[in-house]
Amino acid sequence: MPTPHLADPHDAAQLLALVDALVRELHPGAMRRATLDCALDRDLGLDSLSRVELLARIERHYGVRLPTTVLDSAETPRDLLAALADAPAGSPLSQTRRAAGDAPASISTVTDPVSEPSAGMPTGAATLLEVLDWHLARHPERCHVRFLAGDDEVETLSHAELANGARTFAAALRGQGVQPGDCVALMLPTGLDFFRSFFGILFAGAVPVPMYPPARPAQIEEHLRRQAGILRNCAAPVLITFDRVRPLASALAGLAPELVHVTTPAALAASPAASAPAVASAPRHPARARELALIQYTSGSTGDPKGVALSHANLLANIRAWGLAAKVEARDVCVSWLPLYHDMGLIGTWLGSLYHGCTLVLMSPLDFLARPERWLWAIHHYRGTVTAAPNFAYELCVKRLAGTDLAGLDLSSWRLAANGAEPVNPDTLERFAHAFAPYGLRAGSLTPVYGLAECSVGLCVPPPGRGVRIDRVERTPLTREGHALVADGAAGTGTNDDDGEVLRLVSCGPPLPGHELRIVDAEGRPLPERHVGELEFRGPSATAGYYRNPAASAALFHDGWLVTGDHAYLADGELYITGRAKELIIRAGRNLYPYDLEQAIGDLPGVRKGCVAVFGVSDPTSGEERLVVVAETRLEDQAERQALEAGIVAAAMTQLDLAPDAIVLAPPHAVLKTSSGKIRRAAVREAWLAGRLGEPVRAAWLQVLRLHTASLAGRIGKRARALPGVLYAVWAWAWFAPLATLAAIGIIGLPGLGQRWALAHRLARLYRWLCACPLRIEGLDKLPAGNCILVANHASYIDGFVLAATLPHPVRFIAKTELRAQPLLRTLLERMGTVFVDRFDTRQSLEDARTLATHAEAGVPLLFFAEGTFGPEEGLRAFRLGAFQVAARQGLPVVPVALAGTRAVLRSGGWQPQRGRLGVRICAPLQPAGKDWHDLLALRDAVRACILAHCGEHDALQD
Repeated sequence: MPTPHLADPHDAAQLLALVDALVRELHPGAMRRATLDCALDRDLGLDSLSRVELLARIERHYGVRLPTTVLDSAETPRDLLAALADAPAGSPLSQTRRAAGDAPASISTVTDPVSEPSAGMPTGAATLLEVLDWHLARHPERCHVRFLAGDDEVETLSHAELANGARTFAAALRGQGVQPGDCVALMLPTGLDFFRSFFGILFAGAVPVPMYPPARPAQIEEHLRRQAGILRNCAAPVLITFDRVRPLASALAGLAPELVHVTTPAALAASPAASAPAVASAPRHPARARELALIQYTSGSTGDPKGVALSHANLLANIRAWGLAAKVEARDVCVSWLPLYHDMGLIGTWLGSLYHGCTLVLMSPLDFLARPERWLWAIHHYRGTVTAAPNFAYELCVKRLAGTDLAGLDLSSWRLAANGAEPVNPDTLERFAHAFAPYGLRAGSLTPVYGLAECSVGLCVPPPGRGVRIDRVERTPLTREGHALVADGAAGTGTNDDDGEVLRLVSCGPPLPGHELRIVDAEGRPLPERHVGELEFRGPSATAGYYRNPAASAALFHDGWLVTGDHAYLADGELYITGRAKELIIRAGRNLYPYDLEQAIGDLPGVRKGCVAVFGVSDPTSGEERLVVVAETRLEDQAERQALEAGIVAAAMTQLDLAPDAIVLAPPHAVLKTSSGKIRRAAVREAWLAGRLGEPVRAAWLQVLRLHTASLAGRIGKRARALPGVLYAVWAWAWFAPLATLAAIGIIGLPGLGQRWALAHRLARLYRWLCACPLRIEGLDKLPAGNCILVANHASYIDGFVLAATLPHPVRFIAKTELRAQPLLRTLLERMGTVFVDRFDTRQSLEDARTLATHAEAGVPLLFFAEGTFGPEEGLRAFRLGAFQVAARQGLPVVPVALAGTRAVLRSGGWQPQRGRLGVRICAPLQPAGKDWHDLLALRDAVRACILAHCGEHDALQD
């Protein structure tokens, strides 16, 4: 075996020979040969799956195991050469087994006392937050997620750790000004921080918006432009991302005007707003079932993004229905590599596992792509029972692992292998079942499913364990009449049909419990079974529409049914998908779908497999649709290109009995794809019509420069709009400094409390006038002549200044003891008669109560901020009982004081004051009716009702 430590030119030559061999296989006739510094994607046409194959061949040839990060980081053969120089020798397969903890001769099962399932399900939970509460109450330390972070590292997350992390992130987000109802974008790779961030957003009352991170430098410009459209649509003020993306995300500032903060999980955890006291005192948002819990943007979202708005009720209805149909229970173990920004990975695997109490074993998509055997060994090692993946994943396992020595692998625990998110190929399922049957895989576990983001995630699933049901139908009646006639031979067989006159379509099963399907024609009339039309559905999982996109939302519904955009037919109550409605090509009275022709053209020599787009374009002269084929190739010889065009025509005639009207042989990367690898036919069509198809890929630095240039106007405009506010803030702080200094001198120097209060009163009124904030004062005449207790709401740091400007006579503020930690502030507050109390120490609170009673007898009114704290979000919080206890014990009247407008003038967590109208309403005094518990509660509620009626904010307790 050659040594892995490469040092001479011969080593580089061997590596380049491997690269060239793969390029020749994928692109027959390609003229260019690899050099050490050519780009693997741009120059050689190797996409992600091609690089997976290249790394596998390199490892086999040199007997090494390369880090999976090489798949993402290596841009040139020189990068691969450097990775080889650092790679240890050894069998990749044996090391994969050791990483999974496998002993080839036996089955190794992971057990954990806190992972044992518990009885029951959170059937009464109305929100995702209540689902987490249900598990916290029963098994807080139970392992919820096992993340296979690397070959030798497994990170775990319990329900308690998820909740604690979420509380921390929620407090930090509130500190950055996030309010209930705001959207927060989440662009994170697979890892435990994603889960903490997601629930942190929900704890703060905001709406998570998952976004996928950029895959490769060659895609930076298009990727960030598309993400800018999503950020504009959801108006997210905060983007949570990771360090590698954070500098790039700053280019979005001008393209997404609402974006204020770009942060990371580490930065959120380290922020002052996430300190332990702040987290402990911050209330969790009381979510409701109909509130938005997620906005899931379609992977092809561009300039007009479609964000599927999903409520807690939608998600839980889908998870419950899926669990019932698939018979999911707490004893199941879900093993997944699906990205968490995709609905199948986010809802189907993670949130589904959370609800049912399953353990989720998770790995990154990159780890799966680099070594698909890791997925299978994880199923073996953790006794996985449930998985989900697109069709290509099963095909990749067959191509990479069929015929490989997998001795010791046991897949007998695998009971449900869902195949969805892209067209299901019956040949793939047959090959997968055959390849892994020797390792205990039951063919009945393979389960084609159907779903869409507009239905949360899943809509149809066959009975678990039944296996694949295939419908063999005649091609001509299906394409010409839309009639799915059963071909000769029994339906449900896996027989291939070589004559091309029989189509094999896979059943996706019946709809989930509580959901209905129907097939309609072009006029919206229901069709009988075995007739192809547009698929519509209805049920509790259905979205109410697209977020901030009323036009697209209106087109989504037809007579109360949701339009899926798919063509299909029903047979025996089960669903068979024939293609996307928007990709349907109508030619010579026939309904043509692009998939079969794309696959046939992709098999031609010289064509990049999986890089073919077939679509229709309306001919303005004839009114008919023209059939257009775009195929990527690296062929440069004119004769070879002509031969390839002839091959494409022949394939079209065989598949459709029609010749294409236009054939475009495009360079690599001309056929645009989504993040999950699906062909973006509409985008390819637009590029072809605009003459932009196959534009050369720009260098990463040039793409970033273009992004900054494109966002320049937006950034300038954003700052111009913000300039008046900044100038106002400078003016306000410029006057605050000398007036505060004068006030401090007077408070320290003047001998009497009355004199000190009079000075503060006049300076506060002057400052209010200088800041041009109108102050409306009502009810001063209702202040009692004698002693009393004043109770006010608390919304901003300026509340004390506004009260000082309002009240002509001294009061003693009741303040939290934390303020005593600052010597100058403590001195000034004590000179103004402030009384400090401890909000958290129960024993100290008893002493504080006695102290307050003493001060209440002194004749100077005590002023309580009954909410105890404040935050950036609007809403009147719960009142503490301290003020009412003092009033009842001393027999003093309680005066409600309602402050209005202070939160808008200076919001918590911000430094920039804004001009606004202020108001103070002093209500009629309320006398305590008694000293028992019920009397205190009645007094508290009456005072709170008075303040709620005049403070201009809603009741946060009703959220």
